[in-house]
Amino acid sequence: MSTPRKPDQRQSPRSSLAGARLSKHADYQRAYAASRKRQSASMSWFLAPQTPAYSGAEPPAGPRVGLTAGKVLGKAHERNRVKRRMREALRRHLDLLPAGCDLILHPRRTVLTLDFKKLEAEIVRILLQGSAEAARMNRSASAEAQATQ
Repeated sequence: MSTPRKPDQRQSPRSSLAGARLSKHADYQRAYAASRKRQSASMSWFLAPQTPAYSGAEPPAGPRVGLTAGKVLGKAHERNRVKRRMREALRRHLDLLPAGCDLILHPRRTVLTLDFKKLEAEIVRILLQGSAEAARMNRSASAEAQATQ
């Protein structure tokens, strides 16, 4: 017997971040180089268009997200807790990931004490801003492509 869903919960086609995570150091470096740093209340974030790893390769299928937690956040167990909470908030809103982009979230120390609902709301706000910016990037890229033809 299944429990009824609350009306405010989103149902996502994927239930995990497994295929939507940045995993290689080179992917992080490429995203950092192709983006500019943006700030929110309790984290910094970077949004970069996806590019192939090398010429002739295809870009990754679907949007990806990466989480970083520096030693400034605290000891390993604190950093791991922050990443677990952020992954859960992202998992609940996979449908909001910006299409064709890599997103990196870098939390500040305030995330350690932040209520989960507030953390989730901030991540949703970042995802919505990222989606709007990704749409702008795609429009400008298609306009440039039409201008060169």
